[in-house]
Amino acid sequence: MKAGNVTYTLVSEIPDIVPVFPLPAALLLPGGNMPLNIFEPRYLNMIDDAMRGSRIIGMIQPELDHDERLDAPPLCKVGCVGRITAMQESGDGRLMMNLSGICRFRLLEEVEGENGYRRARIAAFGDDLGDMSEAEKEVDRDALLAAFQQFLEVNQLEADWEGVSEASTETLVNSLSMMSPYGPAEKQALLEAPDLKTRAETLIAITEIALARESGDAATTLQ
Repeated sequence: MKAGNVTYTLVSEIPDIVPVFPLPAALLLPGGNMPLNIFEPRYLNMIDDAMRGSRIIGMIQPELDHDERLDAPPLCKVGCVGRITAMQESGDGRLMMNLSGICRFRLLEEVEGENGYRRARIAAFGDDLGDMSEAEKEVDRDALLAAFQQFLEVNQLEADWEGVSEASTETLVNSLSMMSPYGPAEKQALLEAPDLKTRAETLIAITEIALARESGDAATTLQ
């Protein structure tokens, strides 16, 4: 998996302990790009420390039913590590950065934090670092595009169809999953899908549920 100037091919290239950024409804997937606006002091510290090291941080959601009053709620068991591939200072104390997804990980345990931010021991998903060409063949690309087009039409939105048609199936599935306007439970389901085909099928199912709900035919969501 290429992230910026670095290509990751082995699990051993992913640190065992990474800083983690808990963010509800945020989904980072391998090969995807997530823009972030960093302003909290603890996360500014995290980015500074990451830039002095591997540039890798882990994006993860708080547990879906966590107590909103907790400053450090329990975390979901699966997240995604990314490499900081671009960063710009805003001039008012914020950092604008891009995080490029490398691979998913399973959270093994939290360890002592540093400079106000949380850290975790993780186990990287080695399959995410491999060649996806065979996995792409299993995806029903036409069904995915049909669901996407229907969603756009219902919501009176437009897309760059030339760019969509030129994108690889892996990029298409992961990019649509990341940009989808769904909630934390749906985003976690997409993240935890065991393979690309299942993720595409999950995204189609979530989209169909959303469309049915908008038309008044259903009121179902993933739990």
